Amino acid sequence: MVQVEGLTKLYGDFTAVGELSFSLQPGEVLGLVGPNGAGKTTTLRCLSGIIPPTRGAVCVGGHDIVRDGVAAKRHLAFLTDEPRLFDYLTVWQHLNFIARIYQVADYEQTGRALLEELELADKRNALPGELSRGMKQKLAIACGLLHSPRVIYFDEPLTGLDPIGIRRMKDSILKRARDGAAIIISSHLLHLVEEICSRILILKNGRKIADGTLGEITRRFSEQAGDTNLEKIFFRATSEPGAGASTVPPLLPR
Repeated sequence: MVQVEGLTKLYGDFTAVGELSFSLQPGEVLGLVGPNGAGKTTTLRCLSGIIPPTRGAVCVGGHDIVRDGVAAKRHLAFLTDEPRLFDYLTVWQHLNFIARIYQVADYEQTGRALLEELELADKRNALPGELSRGMKQKLAIACGLLHSPRVIYFDEPLTGLDPIGIRRMKDSILKRARDGAAIIISSHLLHLVEEICSRILILKNGRKIADGTLGEITRRFSEQAGDTNLEKIFFRATSEPGAGASTVPPLLPR
């Protein structure tokens, strides 16, 4: 569903992403993790066609994201951690607007189901200024899912959500994966990645340092049998070459 070959993004002499290759199949949930500045958001922006790669190729649903961008983008949704909404459109008017852009003919039933799923049904006629931060995030997610994308990118999807909203969002992501969507989640919440992702891709300084299931990555970076905590694996994988376990920050006293 998503094929990435040699993706590179340069800003002058700075390499934001370098020679990144991977593929994503229907039903997979890929966790994209790495330290700040690792190139995660730049990668997602290139994968969604927001910014062009300097070189390399990205195909979504068999369509090149640069040469055939409109066809590729019909398959995908990119949901960021900062909702971008129209101040003078109500919740339902947002869905109507998105339906017109993506030519979703019978959007009413899907729209109502999304508002119910995301607990926004009673906010149908509210303006963004009347919504909480979490509700704005839910509205942006509803807009992104309205055209039933087969490829979904989440950049910190749980920002602003309360515990109930977090649980429902996890369930929603897993449901869409079971229905065949290919999903990428970029998040610093390693427990989220560990809980719902079938594969993990770790970036550091714009380059891939690990790609595989949690079990595969654990076998590569663990120091002892049964050491399967993603947080520990993350610190070992992203530490400087030759650095030992001492690079893992100590736990603070309670």
